[in-house]
Amino acid sequence: MKDKFICEKCRRPVALKALGTAHRNHCPFCLYSKHVDEKTAGDRKSLCGGLMEPVGLTFKHEGVDKFTGEEKQGELMVVHRCLDCGKISLNRIAGDDEPEAILRVFKKSLKISSGFRQELEKQGIKLAE
Repeated sequence: MKDKFICEKCRRPVALKALGTAHRNHCPFCLYSKHVDEKTAGDRKSLCGGLMEPVGLTFKHEGVDKFTGEEKQGELMVVHRCLDCGKISLNRIAGDDEPEAILRVFKKSLKISSGFRQELEKQGIKLAE
């Protein structure tokens, strides 16, 4: 089963290859992930291995538009928080992620406490509103 994994949250089989990502580590059905990467996407060096909950959506930082001086809005990313160690990570949306799952995460993120929202902002993560 090298080309698939079983989601630890919803127990559905997940194909490793997906449009829009080279290092699939989240489920397209529930968007839960597993804490497998330590420093960079795809390094698979984390010793934690905890379940990562999708807590919100954000946009990738793409720099500043040289004509307007405004920050460019990049692709949509899922914000994950490890349920074991608390690490926050960002994962790009994959082409086969279910729109309903993305919408559920967005709606859930609107109810996040202001304290956790501020904690994310200290890390440079601004949740989509």
